[in-house]
Amino acid sequence: MNPKTVTKGSSDLSAKNLADDGDSAVLDLARTAFTHARAGNVPPLTAMLDAGLPVRLRNERGDSLLMLASYYGHLEAVRLLLERGADPEQTNDAGQTPLAGAAFKGEAAIAMLLLDHGARVDGTGDDGRTALMFAAMFDKLDIVELLLQRGASREHRDADQRTALDYARALGARRSATRLESPAS
Repeated sequence: MNPKTVTKGSSDLSAKNLADDGDSAVLDLARTAFTHARAGNVPPLTAMLDAGLPVRLRNERGDSLLMLASYYGHLEAVRLLLERGADPEQTNDAGQTPLAGAAFKGEAAIAMLLLDHGARVDGTGDDGRTALMFAAMFDKLDIVELLLQRGASREHRDADQRTALDYARALGARRSATRLESPAS
């Protein structure tokens, strides 16, 4: 989508595009929404969505409201956004999915909720990194277990041809490496 052609009625607005349009009041509203998503403030976020705030709004880094709520561990905000139609596969500008953000932070309940709402267990951005890779890198064993139970591929390779096990070993994530080395169960 060409940033210059995005309109205020679009379902996938970015705060940068709003700023380019010169509408500072709308930009302030967007910033407030991102603050509520980061903080898990469900009532004001609900009110903003009820008033027409696009659920797919993205900030200048491409983070959606869902990405921020997922990354910062706010289960009820994630639930609200998913129920309102947020896309669990929408990547940010770094190519990360909300599931990858939840995996990185070790948010098992959020990861489960995202999976239950259609997040692909082996979904990736352009770099090919999966949530399992992020969980393995940072030794988030409960997330590794959840993702394996949900069918994550141990064999998936990213753009650099690395697997989750490769990342676990490289970063000294012993528990995850041991689990990924064990036979599939």
